[in-house]
Amino acid sequence: MEFLMDPSIWVGLLTLVVLEIVLGIDNLVFIAILADKLPPKQRDKARIIGLSLALIMRLGLLSLISWMVKLTTPLFSIAQFSFSGRDLILLLGGIFLLFKATTELHERLEGQESHGGHNRGYASFWSVVAQIVVLDAVFSLDAVITAVGMVNNLAVMMTAVVIAMGVMLLASKSLTRFVNNHPTVVVLCLSFLLMIGLSLIAEGFGFHIPKGYLYAAIGFSILIELFNQIARRNFLKSQSNRPLRERTAEAIQRLMGGKRQNQDENHAEESSQRASETFAEEERHMISGVLTLASRSLRSIMTPRTEISWVDSERSPAEIRLQLLDTPHSLFPICRHSLDDVIGVVRAKDLLVALENGENIVAFAEKTPPIVVPETMDVINLLAVLRRARGRLVVVGNEFGVIQGLVTPLDVLEAIAGEFPDEDETPDLIVDGDGWIAKGGTDLHLLQQLLDTDDLVSPTADYASLAGFLLAQSGQMPEAGEIISLPPLTFEIIDVSEYRIDRVRITKAKMNEWDEGE
Repeated sequence: MEFLMDPSIWVGLLTLVVLEIVLGIDNLVFIAILADKLPPKQRDKARIIGLSLALIMRLGLLSLISWMVKLTTPLFSIAQFSFSGRDLILLLGGIFLLFKATTELHERLEGQESHGGHNRGYASFWSVVAQIVVLDAVFSLDAVITAVGMVNNLAVMMTAVVIAMGVMLLASKSLTRFVNNHPTVVVLCLSFLLMIGLSLIAEGFGFHIPKGYLYAAIGFSILIELFNQIARRNFLKSQSNRPLRERTAEAIQRLMGGKRQNQDENHAEESSQRASETFAEEERHMISGVLTLASRSLRSIMTPRTEISWVDSERSPAEIRLQLLDTPHSLFPICRHSLDDVIGVVRAKDLLVALENGENIVAFAEKTPPIVVPETMDVINLLAVLRRARGRLVVVGNEFGVIQGLVTPLDVLEAIAGEFPDEDETPDLIVDGDGWIAKGGTDLHLLQQLLDTDDLVSPTADYASLAGFLLAQSGQMPEAGEIISLPPLTFEIIDVSEYRIDRVRITKAKMNEWDEGE
């Protein structure tokens, strides 16, 4: 009992336990990396066997203290270097550690490691155990020599080793899981093993490197990695707050060569080149159109009020017949005096037959009343309405009952695949020399795709056309000839009517030209 009452025994035991745990961490990290090469069911078994062998080996070496002391006796000399048994073990262990750490780093940095799934090639269980035994011998030798140098009591040394290995065994599973779930931590640990391997080789040649230097470097690296993990966790947390649909759409657009706001021009060109080899240009535009459909407002795809062709029921049958024959549309809203008083929506051919038969226009139109939707409806919900409309157009109105536009299935298709102009229409965007001529009503989503830019559409903006965009940038109605520069795009106003921008010439400077201008 006097043995247990000695304070120096307890101080020595506590100090030695801490040192043994610290000296065993590198062994534990390497066991975690090697165990990851085994099937999931065998990893815990390999980890327990590895640590148990380390414990047995350290206890066995401690029981041979007299032999351990002789290991420091020089066996032979080469030039100015003399080598003992301990030096040879350290040299071989350091070389083995360098070899394993280098090959593991190469696999991870070159992307040669298999990533999960049923096709992953696992290592042999006993080959992994054999590698663990070799490393245990090296690390155990270092730990035992430290214990012999600190405490003279064999029982204290063995107790400290058992306690330290017990703590490591309890912490090994969580440490192994953490290391394997964080690839950057694995690379960091392998870098530590490289450093430890070099220190073992230096020790073998007689160059003593204070352990404090190694642990200080390791501690600083762990601190930096901790900051990196916190930053990554916060980034993932902020990303999780974004809608899953938005994140999925962005990922697919990057795959197809789309450029993110924080992506440089060279990266964007490489990504676009790779995408063009996989997807045709029309395919990329259509996929992009589908992915952005839910974020688009109804105003961005509808035919605006000023472009609607409608039939006034108060006009004579001859005038109505002439209007139907001169206009290439197949569907017409029938109204009284004003577009805001819609009676119904009819097909042109059916209306012509009704006129030939002398039917009342109002009564005929009332058989097919209009389907009116609010302008706040999103495009995804509009699809269900268009299905119920059975080929008829849908009228868009605002909260005051004023008709704002109309939508047909063709408008949705154009939002996905681009323009399909009627016979009496010209395309919204045509090539003009080194630029483009665009109508003021050109849809911003379509314009953004065709110009390959990300700076036109804003999710918080209340405009949907090029004219609305330019009015928001200018702050007032621009005059013909006025130039609005929004690098790398330049917008020159060509035609302006009393209330709207009619035509705009767009030019796009190359990135290097803009850099020179800056």
